[in-house]
Amino acid sequence: MTIPSFVIGIAGGTGAGKTTVAREITEESEDSVTRIPMDNYYKDLSHMDFEERKDVNYDHPSAFEWDLLREHMDALLSGQPIEMPQYDFTEHNRKDETKTVEPTDVVVLEGIFALYDEDVSGMLDLQVYVETDADVRILRRIERDVVERERDLEGVIDQYLSTVKPMHEQFVEPTKKRADLIIPEGANAVAVNLLEEKVRAETYTDSASAWTLGEEGVEHDEDDHLAVTSTGVGDSEFENDGRKEPE
Repeated sequence: MTIPSFVIGIAGGTGAGKTTVAREITEESEDSVTRIPMDNYYKDLSHMDFEERKDVNYDHPSAFEWDLLREHMDALLSGQPIEMPQYDFTEHNRKDETKTVEPTDVVVLEGIFALYDEDVSGMLDLQVYVETDADVRILRRIERDVVERERDLEGVIDQYLSTVKPMHEQFVEPTKKRADLIIPEGANAVAVNLLEEKVRAETYTDSASAWTLGEEGVEHDEDDHLAVTSTGVGDSEFENDGRKEPE
């Protein structure tokens, strides 16, 4: 039975580059990493018809089934497999099938609210916030939703202005205060390399102890609050307020 030794939470606004960061830091250690996309934990809305589901605010914390996510995270950290829901963005609902997920050395939780819930946040050894300019994020959102999720442009823009943007400002961005590590400019190479190094190390050891960042040997511990830019590691402008609910 594998008991995960390191758990990473990667949060940030829509289109910030969370999935890219999660993919790039784990691709070389894929067999030893479990990735949990929070999108799979949107509530089951089978009781609604398609038109009703289209109008749901999916950028509000209440859109997620938090009890199930907590239960599954707790099971994985206890060395137990889970049956993870699968989400269909074209139908705005869960698929009928689930995916069996086995616990591994490293668990990566990725989603806009990965740092939002106090209980889930308490399970994370490293809390990461990916920060990207809002103009870049909306362009990525449009490209993704129109091309990959077969949605019309007008609907995507309307959704962004009516729910995505205000929900980001009210609920997502404040979770940045919880982050141990803030990654500006999306998936910049310095940050990805540092995190990839940590993930690789955890797949060979059972220790989630002190971590040295960068050439200057900056030590990471739970009291540090760091920002990784394309030129290196620096102190964040934010103070670490522990595991409390973001204000």
